Order: sequence, then C-alpha cells, then structure tokens
Amino acid sequence: MRVIKEFLKDEIKITLYHWNNRYLIKLEWQLFEQTFKVPEWDLTSEADLDEILNPDFLNEATNRFREMATSLGQAMQRLA
Repeated sequence: MRVIKEFLKDEIKITLYHWNNRYLIKLEWQLFEQTFKVPEWDLTSEADLDEILNPDFLNEATNRFREMATSLGQAMQRLA
C-alpha cells in the first residue's frame, strides 16, 4: 500500500492511498474513520482525488462523523 499524501483539513485527517488497482480516501476524526475506495480506472490521474475532496464532500463527511458520534454515544448510554 502506497501513501500518496496525508494532510489535515479542518479537524479531519485525510490520507490518500494507492493499493490493488484502487485509491483509498481515508478520513479520520476523533475516534471515527470513513474510507472510500475508488477504482483507479475511474480517475484520469491522482489529481482527481483532490477534486473529490471538495467542500461539499467534506461537509457531508463531517455531518456523517457527527452522526456516528451520536449513534455511538446513544449505544454507550444504553450500557449503563
């Protein structure tokens, strides 16, 4: 697995990988992560990955992270 690049955008750590004829976009926030797999033949170049990571995509991911945190929090409360 090759790391293409790694950077922070707001509070989200973003790591881009190339592995097994696909690109992986890994987003991490607090205790949560989201991974998206994109077949390499769906992109014209690695630069397309930056276009995927547009503000709309990252806003949706941020909302999803918040939903994940809420869901886990509710599940943890049911343990008590």
